[in-house]
Order: sequence, then C-alpha cells, then structure tokens
Amino acid sequence: MRIAVVGATGNAGTAVLRALHRHPEVEEVVGIARRLPDEEIEPYDQCEWRSIDIAAAITEAEAIEGLTDAFQGCDAVIHLAWMIQPNDRRELLERVNVEGTRRVAKAVAEAGVGHLVVASSVGVYSPDEARDALRKEGTEPPLRDETFPTEGIDSSHYSVDKAAQEDVLDQFEAEHPDVTVTRLRPGLLFQSDAASSIQRYFLGKAVPTRFLAPETMPSIPLPAGLRLQALHTDDVAEAYVAAAIAGKGGAFNVCADDVLGPEELADILTSTGKFVEIPPGIVRAALVTAHRTGVVPADVGWLDMGMQVPLMDNSKAKAELGWAPTRSAADALRELLDGLAEGRGHASPVLRPRASDDKNVNAFHQPVSVGASAGDSDATPRVPEKMSRDLLQLYMSDHLTGATAGVGRINRMANDFVDTPMFGRLGRLVDEISAERDFLERLINDLGLQQKPHRQAAAWVGERVARIKSDGRILDRSPMTMLLETELMRGAVTGKLGGWEVLLEHAETLGLDPEVFVALIEMSKDQVKILDEIHAYARPRALRGDKDIYWD
Repeated sequence: MRIAVVGATGNAGTAVLRALHRHPEVEEVVGIARRLPDEEIEPYDQCEWRSIDIAAAITEAEAIEGLTDAFQGCDAVIHLAWMIQPNDRRELLERVNVEGTRRVAKAVAEAGVGHLVVASSVGVYSPDEARDALRKEGTEPPLRDETFPTEGIDSSHYSVDKAAQEDVLDQFEAEHPDVTVTRLRPGLLFQSDAASSIQRYFLGKAVPTRFLAPETMPSIPLPAGLRLQALHTDDVAEAYVAAAIAGKGGAFNVCADDVLGPEELADILTSTGKFVEIPPGIVRAALVTAHRTGVVPADVGWLDMGMQVPLMDNSKAKAELGWAPTRSAADALRELLDGLAEGRGHASPVLRPRASDDKNVNAFHQPVSVGASAGDSDATPRVPEKMSRDLLQLYMSDHLTGATAGVGRINRMANDFVDTPMFGRLGRLVDEISAERDFLERLINDLGLQQKPHRQAAAWVGERVARIKSDGRILDRSPMTMLLETELMRGAVTGKLGGWEVLLEHAETLGLDPEVFVALIEMSKDQVKILDEIHAYARPRALRGDKDIYWD
C-alpha cells in the first residue's frame, strides 16, 4: 500500500508515521506538511516528503494541484492537519481547518484515491445535558456512541470547526459515493513527545511545568463535574492505520477504557490523592481572565468543551477495526506530565522540545547534548595555553548574545507571518537558529568558559525594544515590516556564519570536530539563501499602500 499523511509532523502525525512503518502492508509513505522535519531523524526518515500549504496562504487551485500530485498512486490518505493557534486569528483557523479539509477531500477525488481517513474529535459532539444533571446528583454520565448529535460546543472555536469539518465530509460523501470516508473521533491525545508543544499551545510559560510531574502537589483544585477521556497517541495512531488498511468507512470513537475524573486526576497529580472541587463558573471566569491577559494561551472554549462533551463508547472501533487501546488514559497522562516537567519533544517543527539539550541540530542531525564532538567521541574540548582564554570567552559570549537576539527576532517573524507563503521558510529558520543558539551555549560550557548573562539579558530586552519600529504602524502590521525584519535577520545570520568559520579554523586546537562546523557553515549559507527568498518576496510589496504584503 501507498499512504499519504497530511499533517505528518504533529502529535498524531508523528505517531501515525511510526505506526505505518510497523505494518509491512504499507510499502510507501508520503509525508505532507507545511514545515518539513529533519528527514534524517526517525520516523521522518522513511517517507517521501512534500511541503504543501493546504489553506493558510495559498489559493484553492494551487493547494488542490499540489495535493493531487502528491496523492497520485495512493491507496489511502490520512488527513491530520489542524491549526490550534493563534486563537485571535479566527478566520485563519477556520480557513486552514475547514476549508483545508475541503481542499484535501477534493484532491483525494481528483487523484482517484479510494479512501480518506480524517481526524475528527470528541469535540465534534453537541453538549450532553445529562452530564450536568447527573453531576448534581452525584452519578456518572452514560457512554455515548457515534450516533450522538454532532453540532459542537458553541463557545469553542475548536469544536465549532470540528463540527463544520464533518459537514464538509458529509457533503463530500454525498458527491463522491465511490470514496470511502472514515472519521476518527479521539479523546485527548497524550505522549511525552508532545509535551513541549502542548505547553506552548495551552499552558504557556506561566504554569510552572516542574509542578506538573506526577504526584508533585499536595492537593489540587478541579472544576466540579470534570471528566476526561484520553489515550496514548500511539494507540490512536494504530486506529488510523487499522482503518486505512481495512478500508473501513464510518465514524469511530477512539479512547482508552478508563475515564479521568477528580479522584483519578488527584491520584496522578498529587502526593496525597486530595482534591477540592470548585464551581465550574469560578474556574471559567479565572481562565477568561488568564487568557485575556496573555497568561495562558488556551481560551475558555477548551474548558467548556471538556465540561460539556459526552463521554464516548469505544466499542465500535474495537469491533469493526479490530482495535484496542494498549495503555490507560492514566498512564498516558503520567507520561505527558513527565514530559512536561522535563521539556521533552521530538525533531519536528511542531514537536520541538523545550529542553535545550534535546533540540535537534539539523546541520549534523544530532541533539544539542552531543556537542561539538559529534564525529569524534574521543575528542576532549579544551583551551590550550597558547590561546587567550579571555579573548575566546569574550568572542563566543558576544556571538551568544547575537544568537539570543536572533532567536527572539526569528520567532517573532514566524508568529507575525504565519498567514503568508513565507511561513514554511520562517518556521524552518526558527528550529535551526534556536538549536544553534543552544548548541553554542553548550559549546561554551564544554570549553569551560564563562557566559556573560547580562549580555544575553540585554540582547533579550533589545530585541523587544527593536520591535517598536518606525514602520508607520503601531497596532497593525505594516507592509514594510517583513522587509526590515528580514534585512536585520540576514545581517545576523551572516555574522553567525563568520563565527562558525572562526571556530572551524581553531577546531582541532580546541579539541573539536571540524566536520561539525563545516556542517554549521553550510546550513548558515542555506539560511542566508532562505532569507534572500523572503526578502525577494517582501521587496515588491513593502512600499505599496494599496497592496497587502501577505497576499498576491
């Protein structure tokens, strides 16, 4: 079989690739994503990759043409792509999630693919009024099958879009009865590789992740009536693959067999098993405030959805797909919490880890922790007597200062231009430049040199002050912003390139592997080329008052 996976670098996508590689029936896998991963790292190393934007900054005709070409010869397409953030860009989320699904489906039909498997969600379901009524009585709500109404939760943009997505699939099935359509409706998906991305999308930096390690807190406040269904991402991946291989259509609830209520959550999160139930209205008001002030990225719709959707019956998936969860929801949550505490992730743009040592350095396909002895395990970094330690320390500290500012700037650019055709390029630069910065910091430590934290702090502040630019706009994006930011970033990368060249010159003297710096130099040159492409895109648009830079 040949199977294409749209959204192949995220939480579910990465697990689906692993699952596909485990099944001998699947001989070829096409991975599709807007931002491509390091193709030398598993499970991305066994795929044919296509960089395709399904709807964020591309016309319908262009997206369908690219997808149709990628789907040629496929027996099934698994569509997982979904944008969760930014919450305040409602039109963008709807365009990518709903219109993007419509485009994927059209391309499936045009490519003659016989089976479309789509990631729906428990969030597609309408509120289960029995949950609130039974909460007041102190009894557990019933499990609902796939016939429960699917109109979503009005206050949750995620839920509303999931319901709209299924409407798209209804229409597609009516127009293309020859294509089998499968909708998987999973609960919350947990795995350690997704920890850092879940923190970025939902918790932000305000929640101390060290306190989320299992059995850390003495007691925990929880909204009264909270009941969650979850499963390990590897388990939902097997369900997607089972559906694709079997060619089985229809809707399937997918979740672990256990339900996480207050007692279960308290047993996992606290050292005492104690919890305090708080009226949901109070929790909701607190979350509204936290989100509006920017403390927490997740909006209140996520809480509303969690409190209102029905609890699912997963027996249909077991009976018709031959699927069964291998881990409990409690075990999956424990793994996630461990990952949050440790900043875990994986080598993809979506799953990049928070922990510095775990970040993947694309130049030599190794984590930061490997250091500059990647190709020579016997090498011992050292500063010889003939070299001035003070000068080397100052030089490398200054480059670390520049790298710190560069990371802030490239992150800002990627966030600002998420809805442009340049986002894929910017996203690649975010991953590479962030990992290089942490690699340089590791190298300074390995050489026994001192950092100058006040310089990095000044760079952090300076980068933010520099965001107040004289581009003629204060509250909205100026067409000139991309041009100015790219010019500054191009200068920074060129300076970084010079730093790697100096370290290559002295690598053997310092006990470092020269090939590491050869690879970093080549990657820096590629980054300059990418910035040249972004600059070329921005130049004809930046000075026009009648044309938005972001769309042709």
